Amino acid sequence: MMTAFARTIILYFLIMVGLRLMGKRQIGELEPSELVLTMMISDLATVPMQDFGIPLLAGVIPILTLLAISMLLSQISLRHLRFRAMVCGTPSVLIRNGELQQDAMRRNRYTLDELLEELRGQGIANIADVKYAVLENSGQLSVLPWAAQQPPTASQLGLEVEDDVTLPVVLINDGRVLAKNLTLCGKDNAWLNKTLRKEKVSSPREVFLMTLDEQGQVVCVKKEGLK
Repeated sequence: MMTAFARTIILYFLIMVGLRLMGKRQIGELEPSELVLTMMISDLATVPMQDFGIPLLAGVIPILTLLAISMLLSQISLRHLRFRAMVCGTPSVLIRNGELQQDAMRRNRYTLDELLEELRGQGIANIADVKYAVLENSGQLSVLPWAAQQPPTASQLGLEVEDDVTLPVVLINDGRVLAKNLTLCGKDNAWLNKTLRKEKVSSPREVFLMTLDEQGQVVCVKKEGLK
């Protein structure tokens, strides 16, 4: 029992480290080589977890080998565009200037129904409204409508808009004070305690979320159910 537990924990953290090395991507955004790597690693990990007769290294070594190959291919791809195109493929234009590129659709085995479904998902009902539709290496469809079909921006309308977009920093997360973020904002515990008193809160443990943006605005959300 303890052997199975220990093997599972080791392989779990090994795979988690490997996926972190691959970067932050969703499954639907993985390139073909990355998807194959993920599937092979998952299969290799299940064998030593289920069969105790197989040494743990029989699963760890192949996983480490695949991760090393993946990192090597990534480094080569960064330096050689042709190699990257061979391994990962290249984007394909399915719609150009409002016209379907049927040859590109056939090469990618991309049906008309799939294309229309993707366009509807992005709020486009007419193919003629699209200037470019590009099938990316990840399988996602990037749609670029004609300028006349896009909503106008403030600069196009000649309006002067103040850029008031700020990035709030979390200071308290579910009752826990994030000291690193507090220091990053140039604040200390004395400032925090003073701010909590203004919010009629006696302790950080009573706060579910507190943020501070670049303009000095504080947002404090108290925990529910506290008396």
